[in-house]
Amino acid sequence: MTSETQENIEPTTEEVGFEHPEAGQEIDPLTVMTADLQRLQAEYANYRKRVERDRAVASEIAIASVLNELLPLLDGLDRAAEHEELTGGFKAIADQLTSITSRIGLEKFGEAGTEFDPQIHDALMHETSAGVLVPTASKILQSGYKFKDRILRPASVAVTDPAGE
Repeated sequence: MTSETQENIEPTTEEVGFEHPEAGQEIDPLTVMTADLQRLQAEYANYRKRVERDRAVASEIAIASVLNELLPLLDGLDRAAEHEELTGGFKAIADQLTSITSRIGLEKFGEAGTEFDPQIHDALMHETSAGVLVPTASKILQSGYKFKDRILRPASVAVTDPAGE
């Protein structure tokens, strides 16, 4: 490699953030190398943080995907419990599955009588009544589920609006 080629490869003082030296001053090679090392360390630290953040997001997406696949099973368990068909060993397994999904972070939501929120409720039926002041989720047709701050499925509800509007 010629010295001309080598000069093209080495960083200039502008690349590492130094100003040109005054006439007659020399650039300290130690200062240049220290600045390069600090820049590389900062880049590496940012890279590690970005990779860790991406891993955490990928992990959350994978867990949410698996939980989403379990929602029909949990709905079946809820229907069986409503009809008092969960008994014996089947009830123990259902309780265990519910406990595990709760520990992972799956939260069930949707209660009758709460104010209707289109962000978390899916309105399937609509009624009017003088007994309510604001649109209300009067009946929960299917529970909603969320994992951390992500809604996996909105709650399917019957909405009651105030009469006379």
